[in-house]
Amino acid sequence: EEMKHLQRMAPQSQEYGVVLNYINWILDVPWDLKNTEEINLKQAKEILDNDHYGLTKVKERILEFISVIKLSKKVKGQIICFVGPPGVGKTSLGRSIARALGRDFVRISLGGVRDEAEIRGHRRTYIGAIPGIIMQSMKKAGSMNPLIMMDEIDKMSMDFRGDPASALLEVLDPEQNNDFRDHYLDFGYDLSKVMFITTANSLGGIPAPLMDRMELIRIPGYTQFEKLNIARKHLLTKQIAEHNIEDKIELTISDSIIEKIISNYTREAGVRELERQLSQIIRKVVRKYVEGDLKDKLTINHTNLKKYLGIPLYTDSEANQEDRVGVVTGLAWTSVGGETLQIEVVKMPGNGKVKLTGKLGDVMKESAMAALSYARLHAKEYGIDPDFYKKLDIHLHIPEGAIPKDGPSAGVTIATAFVSVLSGKKVRHNIAMTGEITLTGQVLPIGGLPEKLIAAKRNGMEKVIIPEKNRINLEEIPEEIKKGMELVFASRIEDVLKEAIIK
Repeated sequence: EEMKHLQRMAPQSQEYGVVLNYINWILDVPWDLKNTEEINLKQAKEILDNDHYGLTKVKERILEFISVIKLSKKVKGQIICFVGPPGVGKTSLGRSIARALGRDFVRISLGGVRDEAEIRGHRRTYIGAIPGIIMQSMKKAGSMNPLIMMDEIDKMSMDFRGDPASALLEVLDPEQNNDFRDHYLDFGYDLSKVMFITTANSLGGIPAPLMDRMELIRIPGYTQFEKLNIARKHLLTKQIAEHNIEDKIELTISDSIIEKIISNYTREAGVRELERQLSQIIRKVVRKYVEGDLKDKLTINHTNLKKYLGIPLYTDSEANQEDRVGVVTGLAWTSVGGETLQIEVVKMPGNGKVKLTGKLGDVMKESAMAALSYARLHAKEYGIDPDFYKKLDIHLHIPEGAIPKDGPSAGVTIATAFVSVLSGKKVRHNIAMTGEITLTGQVLPIGGLPEKLIAAKRNGMEKVIIPEKNRINLEEIPEEIKKGMELVFASRIEDVLKEAIIK
C-alpha cells in the first residue's frame, strides 16, 4: 500500500520523504535469522573463563542458560538481569555471552531515558518521527536473533511524557513480545528470538512488574585475591597494550605491589579504580621514557610506588585499633558494594534526651529507639543503672555526617553501642556485626550479605556476627570471602552482646 502511495506521489511533495523514509525503515529491519550455527558448550565455557576471573556461580548459571538454548533452540522466557556494584563486569559478561552464542551484540543504555517514545517510537504524524531504540537496535544487529544488552535499567525515570519502564514490559515479556508494535512502524514485529540481558546497580529503581519478568543474578563484588588475579591477567595486560609499551619498556609490577595498590589506593567492589591506578603508573612511565629519563627496564617497588601514585588514600584498616567503650563496627550495603560503619555513642549528665546525628534515615532512627528500649528493659542484666534515662543524655553519632545512611540492618550494632556505653564495658575492636532487632530482642535477617562480608574482610575483621536466619545464604557465598573470618550466628541480641562486649 505504501509503495503504491509513493508511486502516485510527486517527488517534490513534503509527504514523499516521509513515506520513502518509512519504506526504507521496513526494508532495513531484519526479517530473517542469522548466526544459527551449533552452540559449543565447551567453547562457551572457555570464552567465559578467559574473559572473566572468578564469578563461578554466575558462570554456572550462564552455562545452564546456554545449555537450555542449545537443547530447546529458543530463548522464550529467559530474560536475565545482572545486579551488582559498578565495575564488576556486568556489561562485559553480556558481550562474552554473545560471543559464546555466536550472536550479534547490541548495547542500549537506559540511564536517564524518560520518554516512552524512546522505547516504542514516535507516531508518524509527528515531524522528525523515528522508531524507538528497540527497532533501531534490531536494524543495527541485522538479524532477528541478536543479544540486546540493556544497561542501567534501574536508572530510567518517568515524567509527563510517559513511563518508559512500562513500555519495556511488552518488550521483555516472553508472552507478548512475539508481536511487538512500534508506534512508528505500526505493525507487529517478532522479538521472541531476541535474547535480552539487563543490568542494574540496585533493585530499588526497578518497578515490580518489570522485575517480575526477569531472573536476577547477583554479582556481589571481588575479594582482594580475585582483584589481584584480574589485575594480573586482564587489567595490566590491557593497559600495557593500550599504551603501546610492550616492545619498548620492560615494566615489572610484583603481586605485593598490586595488593598494596588494591588496599591503599582503592576502596571499591569492582575494579574500575584499580584499572585507573594502574593506568596512572603506566602514563607516568611513558612520560619518563619519552623525555629520555628512562631506559628500557623499570621495576615498581615499595620505595618508588608513592612517586607514581602519591600518598596512600586509605590505611590498611579503617576499623577500630583498640577495644573502646561505646564504639562498634557495623556493616552496611550500598549500591557500590559493602562498607563498614563506625557507630559511636557517648553519655553525659542530663535528663534523658537522646540525640541522633550522622544524617540517619527514618529506619535507622527507629532501630535506635528500639535498641534504647531494649537497654532500658534489660538494664539490671548488664549492670546498667535502671534510672539512667532520668540522669543521662545519650548522643549516638555515625561519622561521615554528609553521607545519608538508612536501612534495616543496624539494630544490633546500635544496641551493642548503647549497652556498652551505659554499662561502661568495652567492645571488642576486631568484631563487625549486622542485623536488625525487635523490641523483644530477636535478631532479624538482612540483605546484601556477600557485600557486607567482603567489606568486613577488606577492613581486617576477625569475627563477624550475622543473623541465624541468614545461615542459609552462606552456601551461595564463595569460600574465598569466608576464609580467615570467624562467622558467629545470633538469633537473639543476647548472643551478640555475649560475643562483642568484654566482661
